[in-house]
Amino acid sequence: MVSMHDWLTAAERDRHVAGLVRRTDDRRHPRKSTLDLASNDYLSLSTDPRLRAAAVRAVEKYGAGAGASRVVTGTTPCHTELERELASLTGQPAALGFSSGYTANIGVITALGSPDTLLITDAHIHASLIDGARLSRSPVAICPHGDLDALAQLLRDRSQERAIVVVESIYSVLGDATDLVRTAALCAEYDAFLVVDEAHGIGVAGNGRGAVHAAGLAGAPHVAVTATLSKALGAQGGAVLGSPLLREHLVNTARTFIFDTGLAPAAAASAAEACRIIAAEPSRVEDLHRAAVAIADAAGVSRAPGAVQSIPADSPDQAVAAANQLYERDIVVGCFRPPSVPDGVSRLRLVARAGVDLDRAQHAARLAAQWSRAASVV
Repeated sequence: MVSMHDWLTAAERDRHVAGLVRRTDDRRHPRKSTLDLASNDYLSLSTDPRLRAAAVRAVEKYGAGAGASRVVTGTTPCHTELERELASLTGQPAALGFSSGYTANIGVITALGSPDTLLITDAHIHASLIDGARLSRSPVAICPHGDLDALAQLLRDRSQERAIVVVESIYSVLGDATDLVRTAALCAEYDAFLVVDEAHGIGVAGNGRGAVHAAGLAGAPHVAVTATLSKALGAQGGAVLGSPLLREHLVNTARTFIFDTGLAPAAAASAAEACRIIAAEPSRVEDLHRAAVAIADAAGVSRAPGAVQSIPADSPDQAVAAANQLYERDIVVGCFRPPSVPDGVSRLRLVARAGVDLDRAQHAARLAAQWSRAASVV
């Protein structure tokens, strides 16, 4: 017999040995002088005065929280406005707001899945989608990352009547993108439904309208989009976008929607304002992509299509050491180690943002590329 205390102690020891200890350390929160290449605030909207003003107005009118589930009394005009603006930005017929991107992903996968529905998931999907698949009661087939031939075979050979394919438009660690046109065509050919996580696509791809819109798939009846409001939109929350029929189904069956308190009105209002800003100010998206090119070039890595530029490290310890050295120079970068990296390779993740100082970002990228290799650490 092993006590829980002893088990937790052993687990902590194992994390230290493997170099996988994580901390919630507020020292990591960027100061004014800090070069922030770690956050997902891609368009630098989280501190925009217009989002702050929208949040304040919502708090003053509706209070700090929604107070109940959306299907009880938790739906305010802020939620309706958010869903209208999200649909307008992405070109989707309908949207449904959730309390987070995590609950949106779990909600749509569990609401659509069943024992007679095959879920085909890309090997690099986010943990929230993996958890949704586990909770869905569906048989799951994991497709090698980006392998469309393997996807076609899985669709063709399935025994289940229904199938759902789950991908991300832009992946969060490697920063690479899905070929959505070919993926959606395969789903149409084999009568499968496609769920695209646009957490790193909306506000970044397709002039900010997302990769699904850029691929000409907005409004396609066999395609649904999930999103978080906490990255390019600078707020908090999540959403599922697609047909009105899908929205109605989720309102009535998605457990993470029905049994969760609604998104705080302030977050809904600020995210709606962000949608309007992205649509009206395409220069923000262009600025982000200029920064992404500069960072990738300085680091000597292939430019990824989104904001995330990924630099492999020799080991988990090396990634941590490099991140700490950069922090000592007032530079914050992402440090990703197993199990957060789908390919098992530890890496530094440098995130391009609109408005970033390009000279400082390039200098940081050169240091990150140098220090992520053990032989060159000083």
